[in-house]
Amino acid sequence: MSTDKRQFNIAICGLGGMGNWHREIIQQIEDLHLVGTYDIREERQQFAREHGVTPYPSYDAMLADPKLDIVTLAVPNDLHKPLAIKAMRAGKNVVCEKPVTLSCADLSAMIDVSEATGMLFTVHQNRRWDEDYLTARKIIEEDTLGPVFRIESRVLGCRGIPGDWRQEPEHGGGMILDWGVHLFDQILQMIKEPLKTVYATVDHVTNELVDDGFYADLTFESGLIAHVEVGTSHFIGKPRWTLYGRDGSASVDWGGPEGTQGEIVCVTDRSKNDAVPIRTAAGLTKTMAPRTDDTIKKFPIPHVHSDIHDFYKNVMDAIDGLQEINVKLPEVMRVMRLMEAVKASAETKQIVPFE
Repeated sequence: MSTDKRQFNIAICGLGGMGNWHREIIQQIEDLHLVGTYDIREERQQFAREHGVTPYPSYDAMLADPKLDIVTLAVPNDLHKPLAIKAMRAGKNVVCEKPVTLSCADLSAMIDVSEATGMLFTVHQNRRWDEDYLTARKIIEEDTLGPVFRIESRVLGCRGIPGDWRQEPEHGGGMILDWGVHLFDQILQMIKEPLKTVYATVDHVTNELVDDGFYADLTFESGLIAHVEVGTSHFIGKPRWTLYGRDGSASVDWGGPEGTQGEIVCVTDRSKNDAVPIRTAAGLTKTMAPRTDDTIKKFPIPHVHSDIHDFYKNVMDAIDGLQEINVKLPEVMRVMRLMEAVKASAETKQIVPFE
């Protein structure tokens, strides 16, 4: 019996920045063949031709291609629902960019079509493969810091929201949907316990139509608090992750050519708890004096490596029934519910119960 794996044919709808990223990744994966793209802009149709890809003349023509197995949607957020439903009803499996859509009600309708047609439908939660996230998760899972009581996850920039549909609420703009969908997904994958309450505020520093930043405190059943923060008017950065445990703290930053950066500091001798007071501008403090070097130890952070190509490899195996899909629809719905709770908390200025 042949052990050769099946080849899948895939097409991309929307060849902007993210769509082109998909093109580059897809063309590096064995057994996944890019048969075409489609974009409403002629310059992106020409871009496809210049990169050796034959564009379809329309989305309908793409869906009419009998050899097509998978459609990847990399279009503005408000178009995900109608285009995904149309593709699944045409007998195509669908990979949808995030956020999957604009509301839980929309997502529920999309899931109904997936179940009715039997087509695989999943979401490109690509930042599950971020090495900084995987490193922070490993530190927690290995109990390096003792019981963790606070996690801070933040993405800060200083260029405002890009000047396109991401600034427009009708297209699903704003940072809760743009970056919150990633950071909330990571936290809910990392912390395997019920999320009890949500409290959030939003920023409108440079944009009055959509949120250009937000702060959300998520309180889990054990009392652990995850602080999630996104800002687009921050000119001084902070670590991507900060983890606080009973026995130590860790900072984890974005990965670069040399891998993920950061450090871990843990206590080694709690019996030596006294300190020499430090002198501040207007007084002394003993409480906030640093520990002496003989009572702490510093560790390098572990380097966790990932391969984003595994996303599409899993999609292919899930279609063939060889693996479970990695990004499951109940997980996607939970993140969508959380984003709605964040918006509700910010609007009402109240703590919102979640689970």
